[in-house]
Amino acid sequence: MINLSKKLIRQVAQANAKFGLIKDGDRVLLGLSGGKDSLALAHLLNRMQAHAPFKFDLETVTLSYGMGEDYSQLHAHCEEHGIKHSVLDSNIYEVSGDTIRENSSFCSYFSRMRRGALYTYALEKGFNKLAIGHHLDDAAESFFMNFIHNGSLRTLAPIYKSKRGIIVIRPLIFVRERQLRDNAIQNELQVIGNEFCPGMKLSEKNVKFPHAREESKQLLANLEKEHPKLFTSLKTAFSNLHTETFWMNQV
Repeated sequence: MINLSKKLIRQVAQANAKFGLIKDGDRVLLGLSGGKDSLALAHLLNRMQAHAPFKFDLETVTLSYGMGEDYSQLHAHCEEHGIKHSVLDSNIYEVSGDTIRENSSFCSYFSRMRRGALYTYALEKGFNKLAIGHHLDDAAESFFMNFIHNGSLRTLAPIYKSKRGIIVIRPLIFVRERQLRDNAIQNELQVIGNEFCPGMKLSEKNVKFPHAREESKQLLANLEKEHPKLFTSLKTAFSNLHTETFWMNQV
């Protein structure tokens, strides 16, 4: 039996209440990689489905890149806990050799390809919402990456509508990564790590490994040592933007 902490349950409920992520009658598809984040979200949404005062459909799907991945253990875990799970086969890894640009970031490439495949699957199967496992640390790292490398102030939205028409939701947006790590350890979850990432097989090719996110992660870790309430402030700041103070054209 999976023992979810009260804090995790409360944070997901708070995010759902604040942003209206899941509502009565929704058909929600969760992109389940099998990592600590999406696996925790699968159990949290499964619990929400059983206890929420509204009804919604929930299914999970794992994208196979076509590298011979074995998801049988993950599928068995989902079956054991009453979580509907499917594996979506693709040839993304095969075509990457011809379509990924030299000296480009494999992470951004595979992220785009993965998201596109999930959008298509969700729409074909009649889902109106796609849940993904991004958490508060991801949002903070994305903010600093955009700030430092792109000169823009943006982060990860808790909910948005894609150009394809599917609504993307991030129910873990208030959750710290270390909580999800602790959850995996305490429940002895067998999570899938980087060995299932196509980029691991491209290490000998002329493809960039991601560095901006790791740099942002380290920067935030150092800042948090000096300012223990850093992430509390960031969480508040993301909802407290004073746009009139920025250098935009004024009417």
